[in-house]
Amino acid sequence: MAETIEAVVTDIEGTTTPVTFVTETLFPYARRALPGFIRDRRALPEVAEQLAAVRSLAGSPTLSDDAVIELLLCWIDEDRKATPLKALQGLVWAEGYAAGDLQSVLYPEVADSLRRWQGAGLRLFAYSSGSVAAQRLLFRHSPRGDLTPLFEEYFDTRLGGKLEAESYRKLAAAIAVPPERVLFLSDHEGELDAAAACGILTACLDRDGTGRSGRHEVHRDFMSVEQRHLASS
Repeated sequence: MAETIEAVVTDIEGTTTPVTFVTETLFPYARRALPGFIRDRRALPEVAEQLAAVRSLAGSPTLSDDAVIELLLCWIDEDRKATPLKALQGLVWAEGYAAGDLQSVLYPEVADSLRRWQGAGLRLFAYSSGSVAAQRLLFRHSPRGDLTPLFEEYFDTRLGGKLEAESYRKLAAAIAVPPERVLFLSDHEGELDAAAACGILTACLDRDGTGRSGRHEVHRDFMSVEQRHLASS
């Protein structure tokens, strides 16, 4: 390898998947389906658990179901990174994927790059603000087939906020790889700053060519990342 990298951790939105798929497909789908989903399935343990978590997060354990729904819709509009919201969205999307209403979108080179990296012995992980369930759904229902077996583990906001260096320390400890041998891919410079603060290597994806600050090495796609960091020496 060009560097001693053992593991690659990738963000999803804006890194493996266009932001527009999330903002124009997944979020609107969840916003439309969530009220009926909650009313029809509120007794299911996995749904009831998340509704209780919403009430706890709101500091109001007696909120009615209708008030909880309104709060969740508000959080969707705000793009709030609330763990119970992400979990409920994942449950809604699971039904959408199963019904054939949804199919994920990836950038063109992502599937082949991930397969090549895993085949070369790199350990692959995902870390996203979306729930682990939502991450698995996205990679399972890709246009290039089920990619979930390529990833060793998935992480979400239960690990910690993506702008907090401590989250990346926990991640490196969880996968048992020294930070300096982990490469984190993201389009968000704040996330990259947090990862770099604990010694993790970083690569900034600038998919739309709008430019970045230069605090992190910039790449247009995974092929560029591979040539710089992962190509055989």
